[in-house]
Amino acid sequence: MTLPSLSIVIPTYNSSRTLSDCLQSIHEQDYPKDKIEIIIADAGSSDGTVEIARKYTDKIYPNPLKTGEAGKAVGVKHATGKIIALIDSDNILPENDWLFQMIVPFSDAEIVGTEPLYYTYRKEDGLITRYCALIGMNDPLCMFMGNYDRMNLITGKWTEMPVDEEDMGDYLKVGLDEKKLPTIGANGFLIRKEILDNCSIGDYLFDIDVVYELVMQGQNKFAKVKTGIVHIFSGTISTFIKKQRRRIKDYGYYEKKGIRKYPWSTLSKGKLLKFIVYTILVFPLLGQAGRGWIQKKDIAWVFHIFACWITLIVYGYESVNKLFNSKIEDRDKW
Repeated sequence: MTLPSLSIVIPTYNSSRTLSDCLQSIHEQDYPKDKIEIIIADAGSSDGTVEIARKYTDKIYPNPLKTGEAGKAVGVKHATGKIIALIDSDNILPENDWLFQMIVPFSDAEIVGTEPLYYTYRKEDGLITRYCALIGMNDPLCMFMGNYDRMNLITGKWTEMPVDEEDMGDYLKVGLDEKKLPTIGANGFLIRKEILDNCSIGDYLFDIDVVYELVMQGQNKFAKVKTGIVHIFSGTISTFIKKQRRRIKDYGYYEKKGIRKYPWSTLSKGKLLKFIVYTILVFPLLGQAGRGWIQKKDIAWVFHIFACWITLIVYGYESVNKLFNSKIEDRDKW
């Protein structure tokens, strides 16, 4: 097949701890270098992030709105490749032929975008990174809601949303339902630029909203490629708390401004109640962690209990608080 040109968009903000490994893994790809452009959208880093980026690209643009979603929007507007790859600064491409694997499904004209089926598990990574790789997500609430999009060792599934799925050998060809979408669109998501250009991207690119808009337009065929991507969690439990708070506060803020598109309110209230009950009782969480342990023996499964409790407390508090004080999380503290 003729390999298309690629624009790799990476939003950054004080990302020096992970960016070098991310960019080096891109540099080592067995893909024609003249067909790859790396675009960095930086939110005003003060830790050497820009200096690291300059070793690999001169396409570095400011992201004054600071959020990752705003950075993606900045990067996409400067992209010239036929395919856009949304890769985060804390992602590492695990194999040298990763880009080629992700490009192969585009030989099918119906395929709009591609995404890895797994988060790559590495025993040398930190406990929270390993936990997230094992459950295939960063937010345990998604496991209860069923809208996750990577392989989960507890359930043995990559999603519980109703998708049409056809095994094509190296990837799964899936058809999506606009009312029941997996959280597709981040951490190694590739999409045809000509199709993405039909989306109403303003100052922010919210991945699930883009996928929702595409599916509403009839562009509902995506590929889950049978490979993984490393997603590094840089931080401690306190960082996990901050990230959960940022996630819920930002969603509440943008929803109130009418920017968000995907109707999250259509997700099952019964599944949300199940999450609350399981977390309060604790024992069901232990059962889930035990099922995961059987699949992959790792002490990281213990974090499942803490992750669920942190999520319940943070989301519960912020959901009540947003009724009185809805504002975006301050990025200057990061």
